[in-house]
Amino acid sequence: MRVSVSWLREYVDLPADLPTADLEQALVDLGVEVESVVDLRETVTGALVVGEVREIEELTGFKKPIRFCRVDVGDANGTGEPQEIVCGARNFAPGDRVVVILPGGVLPGGFAIGARKTYGRNSNGMICSARELGLGDDHDGIIVLPGDVPAKPGDDARPVVGLDDVVVEVEITPDRGYAMSVRGLARELSHALGVPFRDPGLVPAPGGTDTPAYPVEVRDTVGCDRFAARLVRGVDPAAPTPGWMQRRLTAAGIRCISLPVDITNYVMLELGQPMHAFDADRIAGPLVVRRAEAGEKLTTLDGVTRALAPEDMVICDDTGPISLAAVMGGETSEVVAGTTNVLFEAAHWDPVMVGRTARRHKLFSEAAKRWERGVDPALPLVAIARAVGLLTGHAGGAAGDEILDVDHVRPRTPVVLPVDLPSRRVGVSYPPARVVALLEQVGCTVARGADRLAEDPGEVGVGAGADDALSVTPPTWRPDLTDPADLVEEVVRLDGYDRVPSVLPTAPPGRGLTWQQRRRRAVARSLAERGYVEVLAHPFVAPGLADQLGLPADDPRRRAVRLANPLSEEEPLLRTTLLGPLLGIVKRNLGRGQRDLALYEIGAVFHPRTGAGSPPAMGVDRRPTDEEFAAADAVVPEQPRHVAVVLTGDVEPAGWWGAGRPAGWADAVQAGRDVLAAAEVPAERIEVRAAEHAPWHPGRCAELLVDGTVVGHAGELHPAVLAALELPRRTSAMELDLDALPAAPVASAPVVSGFPPALIDVALVVDSSVPAAQVQQALVEGAGGLLEGVRLFDVYASEQLGADRRSLAYKLTFRAPDRTLTVEEAVAARDAAVARAAERFGATLRGG
Repeated sequence: MRVSVSWLREYVDLPADLPTADLEQALVDLGVEVESVVDLRETVTGALVVGEVREIEELTGFKKPIRFCRVDVGDANGTGEPQEIVCGARNFAPGDRVVVILPGGVLPGGFAIGARKTYGRNSNGMICSARELGLGDDHDGIIVLPGDVPAKPGDDARPVVGLDDVVVEVEITPDRGYAMSVRGLARELSHALGVPFRDPGLVPAPGGTDTPAYPVEVRDTVGCDRFAARLVRGVDPAAPTPGWMQRRLTAAGIRCISLPVDITNYVMLELGQPMHAFDADRIAGPLVVRRAEAGEKLTTLDGVTRALAPEDMVICDDTGPISLAAVMGGETSEVVAGTTNVLFEAAHWDPVMVGRTARRHKLFSEAAKRWERGVDPALPLVAIARAVGLLTGHAGGAAGDEILDVDHVRPRTPVVLPVDLPSRRVGVSYPPARVVALLEQVGCTVARGADRLAEDPGEVGVGAGADDALSVTPPTWRPDLTDPADLVEEVVRLDGYDRVPSVLPTAPPGRGLTWQQRRRRAVARSLAERGYVEVLAHPFVAPGLADQLGLPADDPRRRAVRLANPLSEEEPLLRTTLLGPLLGIVKRNLGRGQRDLALYEIGAVFHPRTGAGSPPAMGVDRRPTDEEFAAADAVVPEQPRHVAVVLTGDVEPAGWWGAGRPAGWADAVQAGRDVLAAAEVPAERIEVRAAEHAPWHPGRCAELLVDGTVVGHAGELHPAVLAALELPRRTSAMELDLDALPAAPVASAPVVSGFPPALIDVALVVDSSVPAAQVQQALVEGAGGLLEGVRLFDVYASEQLGADRRSLAYKLTFRAPDRTLTVEEAVAARDAAVARAAERFGATLRGG
């Protein structure tokens, strides 16, 4: 929000010589973020004067109209002669007074003005537009001063156009909507500087009458608990917005439109009460305030036709919705150039409804920004009176005696505050009398209870002890004060954040990383060392992702948690698998020219708890009980941590050294093995076997098991999935549940034998459906304790072996820790291993 200091001075007695740095610091000390403080007097340097146009000569022969002007600038040019200036604007005539910057001056942006020859004539200076002076975006024509401006040629133009002011731009936090107004900022400055404040929101205003200003029915008193209106008839439609109002609106960054509309914007900035002006002659029948109905549409003032949602509040006449309540008016009832009868509306709307409506329609108007932060429900009649007075004062007309005021506002609920709570929470001594004084300073009404507070502000205790509580009723303009913690914050803020000592707590002694943290780091390091690049994907996904991944209808991964307030309505769900967002990153990198990709991510997935219900409501005035924690935790989705990799393109690049090798399903399976090895899962507890699991190719998918439990899948992705996601053929992936892995056992030191090994190769013929890992496990079990290692080194299939048969060749390593094995011992161990494989899988020795 931007506001001029001269406007603030109308309601708070700022020191005349207040430096801009002190003004900024005063706001910062109260928790108001200051974006900038701009002294407009310093934005334009040099001679900026009022000029009167004496003569205009139209120059021809150019692509655009050019005028050669002689402008009286008094003695500002040192000669008293008219200044010769070339200008392209056409919205002025001889006799008009304009704003002129003379040679040597510098406009905002560092644009220096000099004397030069252009279009065949000498031009000494420039006749300025509002945009060139940094006063607004209007560049259609130059500034023509109104006839009532008391300025003569040669006078300094800065006070005339508002360049003698200071503009403050602040960023208001969502809980302090009252500060998005001159009224609110002036009150804050009065607190900070200890100067008098005159509240424009407490000005007496006429109350509602028995006869309404216009027939209105409010059907939803939750969405709209107050609605006020008053009619002004016979307004001069040609009446201009006064210059002082234009300058203040422009300084605030609001474009001037017409007098009635400008007045509503002016009152909104001044009081913080958004308003709307209807053309009463364009309203058909009584007004109805209600929720929108299915299928209704409204064309708003920005020219966009919007499909309304049942939660939206609308103002309707006999033709249907004519305004999207609290956000933006409609085209059919807006004030136009010929409007003579104006109906002012000021209401109080539900901030939650307004916030959702603004986000749903992506329409963040100045009014919506204030409503979703909270507006004073006591303001509507004051705002109506202020707007009516401004309109009749500048455009004539007669204000109707009838005033509508439909009031369903509920009184504020008192907040019970232990008088010593600020001291206990903050660690600074706040005497009870000081607490009461600070709360009353912001407008709270404080009931002191039976025990009287100490008369001496320096006393810390109260009559019956420090446990007395205060009953605090917040003012209507502070909807954010709802809990004792909010009141504590106000006490600390007004007393000064600088009084709160900055003391860092003593860090407890560390216990190092947990075994889960060490495991995640080891897995990440292992994958990175193998050439995978870590990425971090957003955990939000679209509802159609499950269909793209080809998940079956009964797949539990289809059940996803929906966010109540998603960053994007297109991705409102939390992921149940890492692969969806990860494949999206692969697609984006492919689109940017990357062809060989090996990516990985370690992150949480989210699975909803069946029948979890809603979490309990927990306040901020105390620590939740263990039961409340347990009830809240029972609603939180399960969030196991997964690891996933995706490979596409070449895993080994081609070059002079060879043809290279494309990534395949075996690389994804090996990535799973590498993760399990980095997690210190013993190899004898790991099993890899064929499986069918979406989104993998049914014939090229493996499942990874630890102790017989499936912990992940790997392989080549299904062609339909790759087509749906527009990814290359043969793209492979692996996903594994890290939290499902058992803790690493205590590793015993290996026994190193100094005796030579016995190496024996065996080739076993088995059915193609038999997993090689299971055959290897059978060999290990049959060989006994002399077997030191076993490794699959060849897979072979041919017609000679038979249909659906293949040969698995293993290298067996035998060694004894205390002696050199004899040939007989090694062969006996080998035969025992082959016998176990033959018994379990019908394996036969190839060539035997």
